[in-house]
Amino acid sequence: MELEARPRGFHLVTDEVVGALGDDLGGMGIGLAHLQLLHTSAALTLNENASPDVRRDFRAWFDSAVAEDFAWTHTLEGSDDMPAHVKSSLLGPSLTLAVRDGRFALGTWQGIYLCEHRDRGGARSLVVTLWGE
Repeated sequence: MELEARPRGFHLVTDEVVGALGDDLGGMGIGLAHLQLLHTSAALTLNENASPDVRRDFRAWFDSAVAEDFAWTHTLEGSDDMPAHVKSSLLGPSLTLAVRDGRFALGTWQGIYLCEHRDRGGARSLVVTLWGE
């Protein structure tokens, strides 16, 4: 599946992923879903889905912790590229989620985030593998 292009930041994509899976997810009683992002300058994480402050604080912390003005040597694709690779390595490209009764078995306040670390990263490809019954 493809996630629409988004600006740098932490974006809730739970509904987008669930919508794309449709009956494949809805028909599962129990199982696992593995989500793998096919990019090296964006990541996935599972975290609090209610307050937009959480998303702003994530971005502020990551932008501060992995600064663009560091003496990076990989700069051909822009000043935000190498920091994006480091941020992506910190978070990782994949999630494995439990599935129960046709839904992701998430906690009350949990949501799937696309962590876009480039100013203009473009659309992002996501492979979802469902395993169960």
